[in-house]
Amino acid sequence: MSTQDLVPSPVGPVDVEQAEAALVERYPRLVRIAYLVLPPSLGRNRRVLTAHALVQRSLPRRRVPGPAVPQPRAAEDAVDPGYAYVRGEVLRQALVAGLPLRRLALPRRAQFPPLLPHVWGLRLFPRVGGADELALDQRLSRLSGPGRAAYVLRGLERQGDPEVLRVLAAAGVEDPESALAEADAVDAVDAPETRGAPGTPADHPERVGEQPGPGGRGATTGPTGTGTATGPSALGAGAGAGRPGGHGTGGGAGRPADGTGSEGGEAEAVPGARGGGRSTAGSGDPAGVGGGWPGAGPSAGGGGGRSGAGDPAGVGRGRPEAGPAAGGGAGRSGAGDPAGVSRGRPEAGPAAGGGAGRSGAGDPAGVSRGRPEAGPAAGGGAGRSGAGGPAGGGGTRSGAGAPAGFGGPGSGGGGPAGGGGLRAGVFDPGLRRSGVALLESDEFDPCALQARPTDLMRRRQHVRAVVVGVVALLVCGALLGLPGDGWGRNGAAAPSYARNPAAEAALDPAALKRVPPAVWPVSTRQDFSVWPARGGLTGDRALLRRALAVWARPGTSVHSSATPGTPVGPPMGPPQLLFAGVVDGARVVLLHDGLRAVRYAEPVEGTAGTALDFARTDGADTVGSAALVVSRAAGNVRYLTAPWVQETVVRDLLVPGKDPLPLPRDAAGVTEPMTSPALAQGCTRWNTLEVLDGSGRRLLTDLGELTPARLLWGPPAAPADATGAEARGAWARTACQLTAVRAHGVRSVNAWRFARQALPEGAGHGTWLCTRAETWRGTGSRVLAQFLVPSPAVPAALAARSEGSPACGVREPRVLAGVLWQAPGGGWYVLAAGSAGFTALEVSGGVKGRSDGPVLAVRAAAGARADLGGTLADGTRVGALR
Repeated sequence: MSTQDLVPSPVGPVDVEQAEAALVERYPRLVRIAYLVLPPSLGRNRRVLTAHALVQRSLPRRRVPGPAVPQPRAAEDAVDPGYAYVRGEVLRQALVAGLPLRRLALPRRAQFPPLLPHVWGLRLFPRVGGADELALDQRLSRLSGPGRAAYVLRGLERQGDPEVLRVLAAAGVEDPESALAEADAVDAVDAPETRGAPGTPADHPERVGEQPGPGGRGATTGPTGTGTATGPSALGAGAGAGRPGGHGTGGGAGRPADGTGSEGGEAEAVPGARGGGRSTAGSGDPAGVGGGWPGAGPSAGGGGGRSGAGDPAGVGRGRPEAGPAAGGGAGRSGAGDPAGVSRGRPEAGPAAGGGAGRSGAGDPAGVSRGRPEAGPAAGGGAGRSGAGGPAGGGGTRSGAGAPAGFGGPGSGGGGPAGGGGLRAGVFDPGLRRSGVALLESDEFDPCALQARPTDLMRRRQHVRAVVVGVVALLVCGALLGLPGDGWGRNGAAAPSYARNPAAEAALDPAALKRVPPAVWPVSTRQDFSVWPARGGLTGDRALLRRALAVWARPGTSVHSSATPGTPVGPPMGPPQLLFAGVVDGARVVLLHDGLRAVRYAEPVEGTAGTALDFARTDGADTVGSAALVVSRAAGNVRYLTAPWVQETVVRDLLVPGKDPLPLPRDAAGVTEPMTSPALAQGCTRWNTLEVLDGSGRRLLTDLGELTPARLLWGPPAAPADATGAEARGAWARTACQLTAVRAHGVRSVNAWRFARQALPEGAGHGTWLCTRAETWRGTGSRVLAQFLVPSPAVPAALAARSEGSPACGVREPRVLAGVLWQAPGGGWYVLAAGSAGFTALEVSGGVKGRSDGPVLAVRAAAGARADLGGTLADGTRVGALR
């Protein structure tokens, strides 16, 4: 049967109160179910606590919906909806708790030890049972979790097989039928061993019991006759005990005259023999084997089927209308005499024998699953419960029998008058109890508990270890909270671990270097080392302490940045204070240690948003130390200028003919905010800072770093500040290319014209520019080759770029580049140019051509690709910039 074919459970909508009432009322039973389903490998103490925990957290959080039209169930399968829901939750959690933890799977709550209930210092376990309980526990431990659940539902809950399958499927079991098969195996083991008794084949050698062919389940014998259920159609019919001298072969329903069967085979009529075969309906005389109709005589033999009547020597499912001595065979209802095996109906006579059924009572000669209303002499057959007389035996899952008969799973048992069986045998009261009956034992009752202490020696050791750990934690906390450079005094700084004299001196605000304002005019050098300490907070020692602490140990909440190649470690000694004051709502501190300029900023209100920026400044000269970025806010930038800067203005590089705008400064040298191109989305304006010192004007631009970059114009050997008209005109068309070197640790950017070229088709003259960005660290320079068409409104076209190349620099002041250009007439050309020193240029690949001199123009197709090379005066071959 597939679980998809099962009728849904009749549990309707369940309220929380209804489930709670069912849980409280049936709490011991629910805990016993959980205890039995949990794997015994957990140990009895943990099984007890886990069982209680699973039941206690099985209540629904809200009303649980159910099917609109409940389906009918058998009497043993009907349960209260609240109890059914709670039991299903208990089973589901118990099955999950028995699953092993897997490395890649997310663990479930039920797989962990329970938090509540919890017992400290004691181990709890149920009362100890006998040998039968121990044997059952060992057998259950060999089953899977679903198998234990099926066994418990069938035995403890008295559920039918369809309902067991439904409950297991609802609890998440993937293969309920396999679980039920495991429970059947335990049922077979639970059946007591067959013991010899008066009337058994051991005492009567002339009695022979045969196992049938395909489809047959049992055979029984009489004192001198043999009855055998044979053939594919004999699915469960046992042959009755024959009268002396006769024998009958079970098959179909026999006719009174010739004994031939109407279904399932033939019946051989022998005078005096009466037997039962399996059929839907039929009648038989004393000499036939088959199921009798209600009109048959009082001694008619009943066959295995849905109805029938039989005599004292027959096996059949008798109808109620049969005579008082009718024998019942294997079926759902029937009646039989003391020598028959049947499932008797209540209406049968007082001597009716009970056949295989679910319950019944039997007389001394019969074994049946008869109804309780059957007479005192009704025979009991194979079933779940029943009673049998001393002369009959039938297979049963639980029941009682007499010493005169025996039976096992799938076999019939015979006494003086013979009896047939199904799954398990009949046993006398002297044999051990079945496993199903043992489920009610105190061995499996987690509510009646015994208590014992845990390992006292190990517990004492654990207590000592915990006490030592707590003391060590308290000592460490007290040491960290002692007065000194702690977390509170240092703001967002991380904890201090290294304490040595040099580190302590570097973090002492009183040891900061402060240059007086009168030093720089008389100094032989002008750089950051002679900047005076300026700002309104130079005397705030708490602020300076926090700045130094965060510099040395920036915490996780600090937003830190550094230009490429700049070390971010603490200072080697007391640094120099350049500035401390409030700018744009933040307290800002600028420090310098000879190698780096450091900016610390913290908000005036609150503690979040601390920033720490590093920039490398070694080798800075007068122009390189002319300004530092002191604040960035809302797309604007403020500079702190050097004390020798006399004037500051703002010049837009993209508009070379426009007059610069003045940029006021305060007494500390901090400029007013100006729009920064560093973080601009487009390139519609490129504001630069133009400063005037004692030797001339300098042009500085913000590239997103703490130090602005200096803009130059001219050949690599002798560049000059880009303040002239020609330089501003060239930079107006190339300024937007500065985004390629932004945030790269750039110290200066130089642009120079290395070639001019007459364009084909009389389009005018083109200009070739080389732009080189030098870094503070000396490596990682970037080179851009650009081509300018005659129109001044057209920006430069990027021809080539390289990083780390010496081209366009002092060491190698030459460059070669080329572009694919379209003339105004529509023709395409490969244009190439080299700096002074090139005597010939040539292209190969998709375009072929050669020219003498430093420029080249070759007609080409749109999208053509070519390789460019040049020859120097000494014959050296040089490739294009890449």
